[in-house]
Amino acid sequence: MFVPTTFHVALLMTVLSTVCWGSFANTFKVTRNYRFELYYWDYGLGILLISLVLAFTMGSFAGGPTAFLANLHAADGINLFYAALGGFIFNIANTLLVAGIEIVGLAIAYPVSIGIALVEGVVLSYALQPRGNAVLLTLGILMAVVALVLVGKAYGALRKPGDTVSRRGVVVCVISGFLMGIFAPFVTRAMTRGATLTPYTTAVFLTLGAFVCLFFFNTILMRKPITGSPVAASEYFRVSGSYHALGLLGGAIWGCGTVFNFVAASLVGVAISYAIGQASPMVACIWGVFVWKEFRGANARAKGYLAAMFAAYVLALVLIARAYAG
Repeated sequence: MFVPTTFHVALLMTVLSTVCWGSFANTFKVTRNYRFELYYWDYGLGILLISLVLAFTMGSFAGGPTAFLANLHAADGINLFYAALGGFIFNIANTLLVAGIEIVGLAIAYPVSIGIALVEGVVLSYALQPRGNAVLLTLGILMAVVALVLVGKAYGALRKPGDTVSRRGVVVCVISGFLMGIFAPFVTRAMTRGATLTPYTTAVFLTLGAFVCLFFFNTILMRKPITGSPVAASEYFRVSGSYHALGLLGGAIWGCGTVFNFVAASLVGVAISYAIGQASPMVACIWGVFVWKEFRGANARAKGYLAAMFAAYVLALVLIARAYAG
């Protein structure tokens, strides 16, 4: 299988994963009047398909005991279960994130949800696999927390009084963040204990768990939605084929980012790879602010908080990257 042999290649892969994780939601933003519950069926299928494609190509490169099928047969069953369980939990968290994006936009939903997940996921992953400089990693996490506080300030300056629907969106993002931070330790366990999984096998079972979760959690949301009226399953078949293609594309973008992140983790450790990848709110904010104009008309105070948030996330990224080199 393909794995990076130098820190610089691994760092590049984590940066690419950041771009992918911060950009996939644009495929949902392109749609108009399309419920996220319907979008997510195609998205869930897209992440599973791309992980299989990469497992049978990059993950099977040069064959040997680490090739995808060989690793699948040799791995501990409990590790396959942990990877799938992580995917099941991730799917709930990511569905809520997409719901948050629909309610409050990319520039707010991503920093709130992923900021919380960053802190929680890195701490738990580092406890299972202590690799890297703990001091620099801690400083990076603290800067991520500062960024989270700043985006909250920006939202407070932007939000209109009595905007109860948007407040609900922030609550949804907070719940998403706490759940998002839980899945990383399961991935760490699957990749570091016993007969371990390769990054490609991990990605396949994580996305398989996420896809299975759709039939439980997404079905419930269609009947009891967070916002709006219930969604009938028949509506999925009445939308344009381009909307289904956008969902699949969004899943493929996120899936590529996930595989790259897991592959990089084989060299630098899950805690650091996950942490750098979770700088994706910076990418999402760039899309939200400069492409989707989500802060159009914002006052100077809101824009100032947002600029400070960008700076804090950049510093967090630098510190976490240096945690490995240090």
